[in-house]
Amino acid sequence: MVTASKKFGSDRSGATMVEMAIVMPLLLTLLLGFVDFGYAFYQWNAANKAVQMGARLARISTPVASGLPSEGRTPSNSLDVGNAVPAGTYNYVCTASTAGVACCSVGAGTCQAANAVQGSFDDIYNGSGGRSGMQKFLPNLKKSEVQIQYQASGLGYWTRPNGPVPTITVSITNHPFQFFFLGGLLGFGNITMPSMLSTVTGEDMKSTWTP
Repeated sequence: MVTASKKFGSDRSGATMVEMAIVMPLLLTLLLGFVDFGYAFYQWNAANKAVQMGARLARISTPVASGLPSEGRTPSNSLDVGNAVPAGTYNYVCTASTAGVACCSVGAGTCQAANAVQGSFDDIYNGSGGRSGMQKFLPNLKKSEVQIQYQASGLGYWTRPNGPVPTITVSITNHPFQFFFLGGLLGFGNITMPSMLSTVTGEDMKSTWTP
């Protein structure tokens, strides 16, 4: 009996399989984690490229804010004609609902109708005129995660023929990282990407800027 117990205690057959069963989940988690975080870094770069392209499209296209082309055209004081339009004179923030319906607010004001012509929210998101839009760089980007802001930059002057010279900021907010493996294993699917933005200064736009 004692001899049998000693043999059983010293028997190491199958130990390798037990050790592998313990270590393998950890190794797979690390391996899949490297893959997922590598893809997350790719998404981060894609989002940065998306806001850069969005800002570029917003810069050269008709503004989403339907009231923006008239800003800086007629001063309240006729003596200001030719003077610089002060920074902060206007501030349009344009967003879209989950259904993709865009609206623009002035400061904390109520929602205004957005332009539906080329250069509108949809065109900046999808791209137009052969240009790639934001969604082309970040395919899982939703319209409701995009914000386009037009602010008075202090450049340009009242009655400027080509309209205002805004500072245009395109940002992505509340966009989640996509984790294929760790989302199911460790619940990483609810991690939100930090907000990112790209800011450019307006330039002489197309004729559609002139009301």
